[in-house]
Amino acid sequence: MQYGFHFDGARCTGCKTCMLACKDYHGLPSSLAFRQVYEYGGGSWTRHDDGTVSHDTFAYHLSGACNHCANPVCVRVCPTGAMHKDDRGLVSVNAARCIGCGYCALSCPYRAPKVDREAGHSVKCDGCAGRLDEGREPVCVEACPLRVLSFGPIDELREQFGKAADLAPLPPSDVTAPSLALTLPAFAREHPDRVAAEGHVLNGNEIV
Repeated sequence: MQYGFHFDGARCTGCKTCMLACKDYHGLPSSLAFRQVYEYGGGSWTRHDDGTVSHDTFAYHLSGACNHCANPVCVRVCPTGAMHKDDRGLVSVNAARCIGCGYCALSCPYRAPKVDREAGHSVKCDGCAGRLDEGREPVCVEACPLRVLSFGPIDELREQFGKAADLAPLPPSDVTAPSLALTLPAFAREHPDRVAAEGHVLNGNEIV
């Protein structure tokens, strides 16, 4: 069974409670974070001949962590087998085998693994595996005041929320097949690399 996250982009306000709860629960230093909250925006404005101004600007928030991909490149490039998937499909690090080479951090398109130089090995989101063993949710899911995040078997989440997994600034999902389901925000945009590859026109940060 493969577990994963659902993110509701229509509800997220970018408050970063999920990010801070994760840092607090895992005791992470200020230089490390397993979950990041991004603000993505763009568009432009136009001044008309009559002196009025119109605009097509947009902005939305995105909370992202490890997506426990079906085809995780971090696992493929790990030279020691320290990066691995468990029976729930969660990607985690065996600290005893990790040599801190950083290949996982360099290869992951989501920048999920981090190398903790003080500890001497890579660290990352493991879906709060210990909490799952106790029948609890990941701490980021529990902490979110607007219930933006959900976690569980990805097939069930996709059946409930849909199969969308592409949203700028995330990289195209066909690279690693992330275990992610998205409820898209208003004015959702795809990653510019995908749009360019499909022949759309880019105008600054706006997708035309």
